[in-house]
Amino acid sequence: MAALAKASGALKSVDYEVFGRVQGTDGPERYTEEQARKLGVVGWVKNTSQGTVTGQVQGPEDKVNAMKSWLSNVGSPSSRIDRTNFSNEKEIPKLDFSGFSTRY
Repeated sequence: MAALAKASGALKSVDYEVFGRVQGTDGPERYTEEQARKLGVVGWVKNTSQGTVTGQVQGPEDKVNAMKSWLSNVGSPSSRIDRTNFSNEKEIPKLDFSGFSTRY
């Protein structure tokens, strides 16, 4: 049981990139920030010159997983998500960010 409690308290970090019609729709960065704050994860989001949205999410594993699901299946209201790539997923000793922000 102690191992389970320790595992559920693990902090995770994951990079993401969302493909589809995800830019210029209705401010996907704003919705991503809003969702991250609701879930209690930290990190950042940014539009890329390739028309994707990229960023990093950090937090407790269950909350990071909830954000991954949102990034893959929900997104901003008028976006169309074709696929989401996740990379560099790892356990971290502490959070690198104090909140969630949009990068330009």
